[in-house]
Amino acid sequence: MVQRRTRSTRPQGLPTKKQVIEFIQSSDIPAGKREIARAFGLKGQEKIALKKLLKDMAEEGLIDGKKTAYHRMGGVPKVTVLRVVEIEDGEPVAIPDNWSPETDAKPPRLIVQEMKGRGGKRIAALKRGDRVLARTEERESGWVAHPIKKLPARTEGLMGVVEIDGAGKAWLAPVDKRVRRSSLISDLGAAEEGQLVIAERIGRSERSGVKVIEVVGDPLAPKSFSLIAIAKHGIPHSFAPETIAAAGAAADLALSPDMREDLRDLPIVAIDPADARDHDDAIWAEPDGAGGYNAKVAIADVSYYVRPGSALDREARKRGNSVYFPDRVVPMLPEVLSADMCSLREGADRAAMVCHFHIDETGAVSKVRFSRALVRIAHVIAYEDAQSQIDAGDAPEFLTHLWGAWDRLAAARSARDPLELELPERRVMLDEAGQIAEIAVRERLDAHRVVEDFMIAANVAAAKALEAKAAPVVYRVHEPPSREKLIALRDYMATLDKPLALGQVITPSLFNRMLKDITEEAEKAQVMEAVLRTQTQAYYSPANAGHFGLALGSYAHFTSPIRRYADLLVHRSLVDAFKLEQEAPDNPDLPRETGLSDKDRMSLKEASDAISQTERRAMEAERDTIDRYVAAWLSGRVGEVFDTRITGVQGFGFFATIDGLGGDGLVPVSTLGREHFHYDEAAQALVGEESGTSYSAGDRLKLQLGEANALTGALKFVPVDADGNPIEARGTRPAPRYERKGGRGPGGKKNGKYMAGARGRPGNIRHQGRRRKK
Repeated sequence: MVQRRTRSTRPQGLPTKKQVIEFIQSSDIPAGKREIARAFGLKGQEKIALKKLLKDMAEEGLIDGKKTAYHRMGGVPKVTVLRVVEIEDGEPVAIPDNWSPETDAKPPRLIVQEMKGRGGKRIAALKRGDRVLARTEERESGWVAHPIKKLPARTEGLMGVVEIDGAGKAWLAPVDKRVRRSSLISDLGAAEEGQLVIAERIGRSERSGVKVIEVVGDPLAPKSFSLIAIAKHGIPHSFAPETIAAAGAAADLALSPDMREDLRDLPIVAIDPADARDHDDAIWAEPDGAGGYNAKVAIADVSYYVRPGSALDREARKRGNSVYFPDRVVPMLPEVLSADMCSLREGADRAAMVCHFHIDETGAVSKVRFSRALVRIAHVIAYEDAQSQIDAGDAPEFLTHLWGAWDRLAAARSARDPLELELPERRVMLDEAGQIAEIAVRERLDAHRVVEDFMIAANVAAAKALEAKAAPVVYRVHEPPSREKLIALRDYMATLDKPLALGQVITPSLFNRMLKDITEEAEKAQVMEAVLRTQTQAYYSPANAGHFGLALGSYAHFTSPIRRYADLLVHRSLVDAFKLEQEAPDNPDLPRETGLSDKDRMSLKEASDAISQTERRAMEAERDTIDRYVAAWLSGRVGEVFDTRITGVQGFGFFATIDGLGGDGLVPVSTLGREHFHYDEAAQALVGEESGTSYSAGDRLKLQLGEANALTGALKFVPVDADGNPIEARGTRPAPRYERKGGRGPGGKKNGKYMAGARGRPGNIRHQGRRRKK
């Protein structure tokens, strides 16, 4: 008789403690109680004995983890699930996702190697909060992880408001407008109904529910909207005690007049928003007597205080940039630096990195040099105040000189012909209680353009000066539109009977001419939306690819080191290139040098990628918060009719924004009337098959506000007829009883104030594809 070969040569029966540790260390899959029992052929009472053995081993400190995945205490399983906790020098740092919070030992930190897809193609970069299944390896330098695959983030979309239904069950109503379904809360913890909470999934199945892990508080209280964005995007918002202590030590650094150019007698002025929390740039100019101007741009010398390799530097690199919300700033640096010692305050002596240059009568910049200086800002002026003094004709000489120099810079800018798109900026103003006082579009003044063109001149000067010294540069790169996007734009312009030849060199001037040739405002808005969609996302890189939008061959960020880490790296490179190092500090805990470290030079690409990612994170968080403020502002005006502009069109409907206020809202295609609308992709339009009525990007029309959800920031609009009455939607019918006020949902579930609906297509968007054959 042929004997069947066993699947494993492992000893059968209850294993020893040593055998358990050897198994979990060598297992190619996460080793939990089930996997251990299967490996040793345990059944019945032996499984009960194994459970006790594992518990004893955990109490003895031999193993750690949960019943679904164990690992040797102080070690990491060969294959395990990791959670990214931060990005350090462009590399993701992760810890075991199942690390028990009861243990006093800190979880091991693993450097996650770059993920590669099939054929060596790079997978999207990991960000804080991402979860990966990874193989782990312990090296002399520490633990390293090799990702196998990226897993769904447990906390994604799991921030919401606690709702209790009629049966007493707790539900999590999401605050993310992309999530349309409430989740069952299996573990409510200390949370109460109506509170804003953060939760995580308990098991792999959605039916397992979620567990509340943090209570944020009142969802509609002042400052909650920014807290939602901070939590959702994983933005570091508090400084560790050691970082604050390091900032205090740095703030005590003495300034040496002997090693700095003394510019304290120069009437340098800072022109900033009236509500500016920090001042990192100031400008000065005077006529040269030959039609040109001598000019200086003074920037806070952050590199003197934030030295490479310090605790301050590591925290600043991790954050990448400051994040600005209507009610708060999440600064890149502790306030003792960002709002005090590094801020160019009026009348205070401050350390500055100064760009000196000459502007000739045509606006050309020359005679560039950089120095470290002592400055004393003569005036800090709001944009509006500077503009009103110029307009009134009684501006002081230092302002008229700035405007005279700007006339030359503006002429050079006009000759360069950068991309000119009207992109209104929304401004949320709060009262003393933190409530919304007003939301308006920020007015664009010449005062803004003066400062902007001075900053651009200094940024270009920094990039070119470093290039001339063959020194490292972190460029601000904006690549030209891709061919695919240009083809889509050409097809769109063809629907307007306006040709776009792609055989020519694509420059910003081409787009500017397109817009200038259009006289009708509605059509101009449509084309501007289309041009905006063709543009690429700007990013940071040590490799130069030019700045398409500004029509510049070399461009870097130099002017805002208080709030951008990219600028700090440029300052350090200037310190080295122009030999601007200062005396070593007396404090032995502070690094001696302020230029680029060897680590800076070796990891410039990784650092550039990381700060590009944190910049995008900040932009999304700021936009989400503004959307929530706008929705809250409009929540009391549901039913009103507004003047709107279409910002995007898809097959399921179009998005529109309120003129002068902002906030994108959806108009579902089913609400456009009883006729069928088809989506013309080339024209970016929904076209009625019977009437020919068209809805295109850029169109202006009146819409009724149908819904404003402050928690998600979502708006929904309803089309109206010529008399301002809502158009009867296609297939209109009464809502199910449980969707009406006071009704109950499936299973007797009472709809809460924030309760989200069922999964799938919203009820007001009907299926437009082929029907499935029965």
